[in-house]
Amino acid sequence: MPLFEYAIIVNEKRDKDNNIVEDAKIAVGVTPVVARDIQQATMLASRQIPEAYTSADALDRVVVAVRPF
Repeated sequence: MPLFEYAIIVNEKRDKDNNIVEDAKIAVGVTPVVARDIQQATMLASRQIPEAYTSADALDRVVVAVRPF
């Protein structure tokens, strides 16, 4: 099985006037994962999204970045 790397990034939060309310941050740093393919690696990575970012508002800002190692 191939090795992949993933990171979970939370984009900035903006108000109605398009001002940044909360800066972008890395929720989970670069982490290795062994998976059958990139789809499985993405699924495994998405299970690691911290609880603080699982609300409907926050999930719209979450990016799961996956790449082969």
